[in-house]
Amino acid sequence: MSSFKKLSKATQRTHRERGQPKSRDHLGLLEKKKDYRRRADDHHKKADAVKALKLKALDKNKDEFYFGMVNSKMVDGVHESKDTTSVCTDEQLKMLESQDLRYVRYKLSLERTKIEKLKSRLQLLDGADKPKGGHLVFLDSKQEVDEFDEAKYFNTHPDLLNCPLGRLTVDQLRDKNYGSRVDDRTLAEIQVERKKLYDQLKKRIEREQELSIIEQKMVVKSAVKDKKHKKLKIADETKTSAAVYRWVSQRKR
Repeated sequence: MSSFKKLSKATQRTHRERGQPKSRDHLGLLEKKKDYRRRADDHHKKADAVKALKLKALDKNKDEFYFGMVNSKMVDGVHESKDTTSVCTDEQLKMLESQDLRYVRYKLSLERTKIEKLKSRLQLLDGADKPKGGHLVFLDSKQEVDEFDEAKYFNTHPDLLNCPLGRLTVDQLRDKNYGSRVDDRTLAEIQVERKKLYDQLKKRIEREQELSIIEQKMVVKSAVKDKKHKKLKIADETKTSAAVYRWVSQRKR
């Protein structure tokens, strides 16, 4: 008998809810039962939450203490908490809590080594990164020194004397096909690779500065723990610098 009921239900016609009449299209879609159930569940959920909050307010102890009572104040009828922003970034706090000074110095030395390798690879020749060395030429007499012509000696144009790397000779400048040996695609690839290396160098430098700040803060905090010597605080700790202290000089007997 139960199998017959299941079979009859499987083959019976599916009754559908009617849609919105054309005369009421301006009122929008006609709410179905599933829409009502969703709206009713949401209403009951909000009502239960309000009821729970009312009970919590009634059961609250008037003598109960919260730290928010002393860490906030009323401004124009609105509670505003005091400024509790940290003077350290998230990365600095993480390193200060989990790693020691030796590990930070180890990572700092690695970053500096990688930065030097990138700089030597990119051949930075601007400003302070320009090499101070030069081309040393030995001459036999003072007359040769006075008559010495750098452009003639290096076989290049006078305007290219300040370019020690990749300096073209006169024969290369006269060769019209010399510049066309490298196609545009290769030049574009070189530019993309160069940009990637400069971006990587920028991130490495920022990382090295961050580790240097962490090292300074850890050194100062370890030095401050010494209670034997008196010290005065000159400047507070910030995100870019450690706190500054001045130790009071003591006369030793």
